[in-house]
Amino acid sequence: MNSKELEARLINFAVDIIDLVNSNKDNFAGKHLSGQIIRSSTSVPINYGEAQSAESKKDFIHKMQLSLKELRETYVNLRIIEKAKLNIKTDRIENLISENNELISIFVKSVETSKKRM
Repeated sequence: MNSKELEARLINFAVDIIDLVNSNKDNFAGKHLSGQIIRSSTSVPINYGEAQSAESKKDFIHKMQLSLKELRETYVNLRIIEKAKLNIKTDRIENLISENNELISIFVKSVETSKKRM
């Protein structure tokens, strides 16, 4: 997968999260977690885009690690939404958790490879 394909995948993931939270329960917890997960999931493609124009290898690794941090936060938010039953689209949540895990794996490997090349 090249950088443009990964960027498109990250954007689609963020859009899918936005679509999911639009059907979250309209209570305090639903609203709170909706805001949290939108912020974390949409920051991933933004940080990844910044990594693509990093000023150095160290800067690239830092921005990739920020993306990884936000992916992990998104994962935890998805699990909370799932466990608290704040959304009835359980199959959609499971698919997003799976995609989230795949993206985490991609970023972990990329950071590891970049560190080895430094």
